Amino acid sequence: MPRGRYSLHDLHDHSLLGEEHFHCAPGPSGWRYISRTTTPSGEHRGSVDLTLDDLGRPIRLELHAAGWQVRGAALDGVTWVRTDPTGARATEGNVRAHAFTGTSPAFLVATSRLLRLTPDSPVARVRLVTFTDPVLAPRTVDQSWALVKSEAHATDNGPLTVDEYQVSALDTGERHTVHIAGDVVLAAPGVELEDLDAPPSAS
Repeated sequence: MPRGRYSLHDLHDHSLLGEEHFHCAPGPSGWRYISRTTTPSGEHRGSVDLTLDDLGRPIRLELHAAGWQVRGAALDGVTWVRTDPTGARATEGNVRAHAFTGTSPAFLVATSRLLRLTPDSPVARVRLVTFTDPVLAPRTVDQSWALVKSEAHATDNGPLTVDEYQVSALDTGERHTVHIAGDVVLAAPGVELEDLDAPPSAS
């Protein structure tokens, strides 16, 4: 069960937004990721609890940030309930999408597990619902994913396979590169792996 810490940075000026302390592991249903995020000063900022089934579909999502809460799952596409800080104005949403995404590195791992790409796979198009910081407002996005290459690297614990993905936003054409080893993001825009206490679990 890997435990570690990511630093999260602004995509434009690269300033530090905070840290995400996480642990994740495969389980009977598929894969689970739990984290808490903090501000640069160490104050609590939010949390992520994501469970996938063995096909990579989100069977449970719970997000907390700035007093807001989202609970969601794959149901007729994806369905979620977003609750305001007072709990008085809960709103439900549903979109014909494949899964969820957001600022947490968990969602990059989740999308890679859902798509199950190989270097020979064609480019995959995926529709996702993202929840924007800090108020977890939902927005539908379309992306394309391609697995550029998989390379095995020697480590003290045996070979570690690192997958390099090219991810493109289909509305803007913006492209970026994501490196994932098992269930841990090694590098991505705005994300740096700062600490890891155990090898990644195999995908």
